[in-house]
Amino acid sequence: MNQRPSKIIAGLKAIPANVFSGFVVSLIALPLGLGLAMASDAPPMAGVISAVVGGIVLSILGGSHVTIAGPGNGLVGVLLVTIATLGLHDAYLAIIFSGLLLIVLGYLRLGKLADFFPSSAIQGMLAAIGLIILGKQFHIMLGNRLNLERNLDYLFAMPKALLNVFQYQDIGTIAACASGIISLSILMIYPRLRNRYWQLVPAPMWIVLLSIGFSYYCELILKIPNPISSDYMISGILTLEQLIDDVPEIRFSGMNNWIFWSQVLALTLISSIESLLSIKAVDQLDPNKRRSNVTRDIKALGLATAISGFLGGLNVVTVIARSSVNVNSGGSNRSSNFFHAVFLVLFVFLFSAQLERIPLPALMAILVFTGYKLAAPKKLIKIFSIGKEQLAIYFITLVATLQIGLVAGIIIGATSTFIIHVVSTRNFELFTRNFLKPNVLMFKESEGAGQYYISVKHFCTFVNFFRLKSKLDQVPEIETVVLDLSLCEFVDHTVMDSLSAYQELFEKRGGHIEVIGLDAHSADSSHPFAIRKTAPLSGLMNPNMTKRQIVLSKLSQDYNYEYHPNRLNKAAFLESFIFFRSKKVNYIHNLIISKDQPITAFDINFTEGEFIAKEVVNTTMVHIDLQRILPEFTLDKDGFLRRLYGVAGFSNINISSPGDFSKRFYLLGAQPDDVKNFFSKTIVHFFESNPYFHIESNGKSLLIFGKERSASVQEITNLIGFSSRLYQVIEDEHSQNL
Repeated sequence: MNQRPSKIIAGLKAIPANVFSGFVVSLIALPLGLGLAMASDAPPMAGVISAVVGGIVLSILGGSHVTIAGPGNGLVGVLLVTIATLGLHDAYLAIIFSGLLLIVLGYLRLGKLADFFPSSAIQGMLAAIGLIILGKQFHIMLGNRLNLERNLDYLFAMPKALLNVFQYQDIGTIAACASGIISLSILMIYPRLRNRYWQLVPAPMWIVLLSIGFSYYCELILKIPNPISSDYMISGILTLEQLIDDVPEIRFSGMNNWIFWSQVLALTLISSIESLLSIKAVDQLDPNKRRSNVTRDIKALGLATAISGFLGGLNVVTVIARSSVNVNSGGSNRSSNFFHAVFLVLFVFLFSAQLERIPLPALMAILVFTGYKLAAPKKLIKIFSIGKEQLAIYFITLVATLQIGLVAGIIIGATSTFIIHVVSTRNFELFTRNFLKPNVLMFKESEGAGQYYISVKHFCTFVNFFRLKSKLDQVPEIETVVLDLSLCEFVDHTVMDSLSAYQELFEKRGGHIEVIGLDAHSADSSHPFAIRKTAPLSGLMNPNMTKRQIVLSKLSQDYNYEYHPNRLNKAAFLESFIFFRSKKVNYIHNLIISKDQPITAFDINFTEGEFIAKEVVNTTMVHIDLQRILPEFTLDKDGFLRRLYGVAGFSNINISSPGDFSKRFYLLGAQPDDVKNFFSKTIVHFFESNPYFHIESNGKSLLIFGKERSASVQEITNLIGFSSRLYQVIEDEHSQNL
C-alpha cells in the first residue's frame, strides 16, 4: 500500500538530476534538430518542432523510461525523397498520416514486425543511411552546393569536392569551408579529451558556441562583418509569433495517388524500425533495468508524429544517441524527455537571433560525423568476424538501399538472408515444412524454484524468432531460464544476437539465461553470434566452441579435470545398462574426466523408438567406474522408469529408515538382499540429504543423470559434485566392510 507514495517521493528526488540531463540533451538536440531538418530539405525549425512535440508527448504518454524522442538520422533519406516527390505541404500530410498509421500499428501490437528483419540487413540499412547523410552533407560542409540525382552520385563526387577546396577564390566560401573543417576536427578530437570540465559541454554545443562567438568577435571586436558568406548561414529561425503564423495549411488533395501512400508507408516503416531498435538498445542502458512498454511507446510516437506534422515538424522517433547521453547524464525517468523539450523552447525563443549566426557547414559537419559513425569501417570488420555470409547480407542491403530506397533495401536484405540460409543448409523444406508449426515449448521445472525450461525445434531464425521472444517476454527477468536448442537444425545470427541481449538483460535484473544444445552444431567462425547448424557426425573437434563449452573447459581446469569437447561415436561402456537396451547411442561429447576419481561426465545423443515414433534425445550423464562387483539396481523418483526395469526382472525393494527414503524413491533390483546390504544407513542418509538424480548400477559401475535433456553449466557442476560425494561415501563404506 505504501509503494505508490514511495515511487512519488523517489520521482520528486530524481527531478534535479533529470532537469540537468534534459539540459545536456537539449544542447545536442538543438544543433542536430536544425541540421537534420535542413539535411531533409525541410525548414530548420521542423527538426526542433518534432523534438519539442516528441519530448512533451512521450514524457506523458510513452511507455519507455529513459529514451529521448525527436527527429532521427534514419529518416533523412526517406524525408528527402518524400519532400522532393510530394512537395513540402503534401509531405507534412504524409507525416501526419504516417503518425496515424503508427497509432494503428500500436493498437494492433504489430511492433513485433521489427523482429522479422535480420540483424545484418538492419546494419546494412543503417550504413546506407549513414552514407546518404555523409555524401549529401559532405559537399555543404566544404562549401559546395550540388544537386545530383542519385545517392551514389554524391558519394562518387566526394573526392572531386575535396580537390575543389584548393581552388576557392571567394573569401566567403573559404571561410564557410574552414568553419566546416574546424567543426569536424572538434568532433573528432573531442572524444579523446579527458578534461571533465570540457566534457560538461557536448561537442555539438561547442561548435554552436564557437560559431556564435566568432560572429560576435568579428562584429564587435574587429568591426567587420562575418566573413562567412550569407549563403552558408542558417536562416529561417522563427519567433513565437512567426511560428504560429507559419503553421502549414494542410491540403488533402495530394492524397489521391499511390505515390503519396507509398511515401506514407516508407515513413512509417523506417520510423517504426528505428524506434523499436532504439528502444531495445536503450533498455539495456537503463540503470534501473526496466523493460519498456513498446506498444504504448509506438502509440505515443504515432500521436507525436501526427501533431508534429500539423505544426510543420518532422516524424518523431526514439533516438539512441541522445537517449544514451540522457542515461550518462543521470536521467532516470521520462521527465528528462520533458525537460529537454522545455530547454529547446527556451533556446529558440530567447536566442533565435544568435542561432542565425551559426554557419551551415558547421552544422553539416555534425551530420557528416554522424553519418560516418553509422557506416564506420570497423563495423565491416565486426560483421566479417561473425561470418562471410553476414558480410554479403550487409552489402546487399547497403547497395539496394542506396540504389533503390530504404523500404526496398530492407526487404531485399531480408529476402537475401532467407536465400543464404537455404543455401547454407541445402534444405529448403526445413524452413517451408516447419514454418507454421509451433516449435517452442516452455514449462516451469518442478526441480529448482523459479527455473524455466524452453525447448526450440526445427529452426530458429529471424522469420520465426517472435515465437521464442514471446516466451522469453513471459518470464520475469529475476528467474533462471534454460534454453535448449539441441533440436534446432539451424540457428541464425539474428537469434544469437538477440539472445545475447536477453542474457545481458536478465543478468542485470538478477536472473540468468543459459543456452544449451548448440555444442554439436557447427559454426563458420568463433564469434558467439555466428550462425549454428547441425554438423555431420564425425570424431573431429569443432574448432569454434560455444560459450557453454568455453565455460566447461575453464571449469575443468579449475577443478583439475580433463576436458574433451570432440565427439566419440563409440560408447560401449553404456551398452550393459538397462536404460540403453532400447536406445541407440549416436555419440557422446564434452567429456569431463576427473583425474582423482573414476568419474566421467559427458553429453550424450541417442535415439529411442523407430520409424515415425523415432525421437532424438540429448542429455548429460555421469559414469562412475567402481571396478568391482555391485548389485544391479536402479534408484528412481516416482517410478517413471519402473516398467522398463520391471521387464528386466527388477522388483520393488523397501528400505526401512528413520527418514523419508521409501517415500521419495523407488528402489528396484533383481537381487533384493544384495541391494539391501549395499544400501547401508550411511548411503541411505546420503540420498535423503541430497538432490534427486536417477541412478542405475550394471553390476560394476554407476550411471547418473538428472533430467532427460542437456544440463546447464550449473547443473553439470551439481551433478559432478553429487557423483564425487557419492563415490567417496561408497568407498568409505567399502573400506569399513573389509
